Amino acid sequence: MALSGEGATYFNAFMEENSSNEKSLAMNMNFPPNQDTVCVFGTGDFGRSIGNKMFQCGYSVVFGSRNPEMSGLLPKGINVLSYAEAARKSDVIIIAIHREHYDFLTELAEELQGKILVDVSNNLKINQYPESNAEYLAQMVPRAKIVKAFNTVSAWALQSGTLDASRQVFVCGNDKESKQRVMDIGCTLGLTPVDQGTLMVAREIENYPLQLFPMWKFPLYLSAALCIFYFVYCVIREIIYPYINEKKDFSFLLAISIPNRIFPGMALNLLALVYLPGIIAAILQLYRGTKYSRFPKWLDHWMLCRKQLGLVALAFAFLHVLYTLVIPIRQYVRWKLNKRVIDQIKANKTEPFNTTSGWISDSYLALGILGFFLFVLLGITSLPSVSNMVNWREFRFVQSKLGYLTLVLCTAHTLVYGGNRFLSPSILRWYLPSVYILSLIIPCTVLVLKFILIMPCFDRPLTRIRQGWERNSKVSSKAQLENGKSEV
Repeated sequence: MALSGEGATYFNAFMEENSSNEKSLAMNMNFPPNQDTVCVFGTGDFGRSIGNKMFQCGYSVVFGSRNPEMSGLLPKGINVLSYAEAARKSDVIIIAIHREHYDFLTELAEELQGKILVDVSNNLKINQYPESNAEYLAQMVPRAKIVKAFNTVSAWALQSGTLDASRQVFVCGNDKESKQRVMDIGCTLGLTPVDQGTLMVAREIENYPLQLFPMWKFPLYLSAALCIFYFVYCVIREIIYPYINEKKDFSFLLAISIPNRIFPGMALNLLALVYLPGIIAAILQLYRGTKYSRFPKWLDHWMLCRKQLGLVALAFAFLHVLYTLVIPIRQYVRWKLNKRVIDQIKANKTEPFNTTSGWISDSYLALGILGFFLFVLLGITSLPSVSNMVNWREFRFVQSKLGYLTLVLCTAHTLVYGGNRFLSPSILRWYLPSVYILSLIIPCTVLVLKFILIMPCFDRPLTRIRQGWERNSKVSSKAQLENGKSEV
């Protein structure tokens, strides 16, 4: 369809603007020139994957292999040469070989002099050797420029275009220009390089891929311990006690009832444990009068695991909701309801509706729904894709202010659920209270401590301390002034 008049003018202007934008975009993109050649030592899975990726991104790639004629899995356009011949082709060499096979590099000392050697190796276990592989490589080839990079990305991630894997790679090295050169290669490959400093950090970078959920161990171990405690406690109270005293078998409660007593208690306690370390840290800062003293290691680790604790708590809250939804279809519940109706029919008496019980039932359900909604909101905002879209003040408001509101609602949900049964001796079995009473100890303690800390007499000095004020600074300055006067 042809355009004429004013429409054609606007169309031509639009096309010219787009073409100019495309030209400027092409000029700004960091495409490597065709003459850039990168050498890859090793034709294994990772070596082939990173070589193919660089070849697709416009680099001229050459492989070095101990058996060049045996390498038939590479695409056309990539040469496979001996190590010495390949080393002469480029000043950037990626060492995709295990540490055990580094010995041949000493024979290539002259060819590798002044060149950038990128160590991508990993070990089989953490701290397998006294020094990192990159530092060992630097000792073997002292005249080369060693850079540690790409060991945190897998061959599969490179082959899949990093669509389903992390793009972040850590880079370290003693030569800044060499590091920048390697980081530019990483950017061209679609990765996100992060400068971690000198080769002293290489050991930490090599240990990183070998760690199995390092921040999840404490939350999972703690959750397992609490689960075992609550399970044993409920079994003693709900199954062993009636079996011994009343000769009744309630073992079927193990399937639904007992888990649905454990899960809400776990969710509430773990949520309280998310905010307890912050309160302990505030108390320590008030006691010390400064924010520049280090916290104990256990408290530091606890604070770093708060996100994982919150996500585990959310998982238990989800289980509690699902288990609660199936309560009406349980055979035991239906039997109890039918028995109650039949008993009323036999007695020819209908129990009147209790308005107080209705309020208690609706209130604890409403508090549970609102608490679970905010719980889910906290979990969503902890996702990296969501947290990156909000600023620090917004994130802190959600995680702190709404977090405490969630804890208040969930605690109130449990308190209202107990109603007037807390002080009733009939709920005690072997002097053991119900599990929901135990689950209130930690959250109530956290809320009471938080209420105390937000009082002006504690909040004001704590705010000043966190802004850099130190209680002992005035004392020390006064002592220095007195010493100066005495010397005069």
